[in-house]
Amino acid sequence: MDQQNDGSLPPDQETQPIRYPDDPEHGLDPTIEPPTPPALAQKRPPPPPPPAPPAEEDEDEGMLRMSFLEHLEELRARLIAILIGGGVAFSLSMIFAIPVWEFVQAPLRYAVDQVGGEIIAITPMEQFTIIWMWAPLLVAIYLVAPWVLYQVWGFISPGLYPRERKWAAPFIIVTAGLFIAGGAFAYFVALRFALVFLLGLGAPTGVKATISIESYYSLFVNVILGVSVLFELPVVVFFLTLLRITTPGFLIRNSRYAILGIVILAAIVTPTPDPVNLALFAIPMILLFFLGVFASYLLVLNREGQKFPWKALLIWLGSVVFLVAATAAVAVLQYGYHLIPNWPFITK
Repeated sequence: MDQQNDGSLPPDQETQPIRYPDDPEHGLDPTIEPPTPPALAQKRPPPPPPPAPPAEEDEDEGMLRMSFLEHLEELRARLIAILIGGGVAFSLSMIFAIPVWEFVQAPLRYAVDQVGGEIIAITPMEQFTIIWMWAPLLVAIYLVAPWVLYQVWGFISPGLYPRERKWAAPFIIVTAGLFIAGGAFAYFVALRFALVFLLGLGAPTGVKATISIESYYSLFVNVILGVSVLFELPVVVFFLTLLRITTPGFLIRNSRYAILGIVILAAIVTPTPDPVNLALFAIPMILLFFLGVFASYLLVLNREGQKFPWKALLIWLGSVVFLVAATAAVAVLQYGYHLIPNWPFITK
């Protein structure tokens, strides 16, 4: 370092005296700042933010914590609500008992008009119990079904994660819709043809069918409720996939066993032993099984972050509908067929 002749440093290299703010001589000078220690001279980056809590913890916070007694109280409230809804539906059905019975006996009346026969009541109490009690009760079951499903979902939803609660509306709509659709299919299609077949078996021999309303109602309930329950098959398949109990690939690989089981169930529900009515019951249920597999496949695609080619599917379905409509139009306009409100919906 350069030094002057007297041994002192040049003016620009002389060490400046350290001045502190509490120096009584310079304490009021606002321009004086204390020197920064070398260890603090370099700026350190700010500490990283704390890690976000796991998704499961966030979901746990959205769950409603309830004790065992609170669960029992909630169950009690839901059961009371179901009973009140069922009572209201049953009361309305009893008010319209005569129109309800006309609706219930319509398939039998259709079969009697086709092949002949008579509808009777054997015991004195039969008309009261069937027309004024059991028929309104059956209609009330279908009327209250969406309300019951809503209460069931309301009971189990507090124990689900928030991302699982979004299935509430689809669950209620699809489950209730399939239950009602199954009853409508049995009422308008399957039961009518089964009764025509059964009552017509004795026609060539001159046997006249005399049907009591009690025996008919028993058959009516078994078929209507049985088919309605079997129409819930897509919901069962979807929830088995949602719970990771099965996969669409496993269901497709073992579909032959599923079809066999469906045919056996259809044979139990079908009121006739002939293969035509058996197929009439089994084919829709087989289609519903594959509909459930398709819904499961969409669920798996959603889990894997993939998308289904809906545009191509809609184009294909539109083409099928157009071909069916065009065929029906040609049959009506060119060959003298006309449309009817029941199966097979077109006749000559």
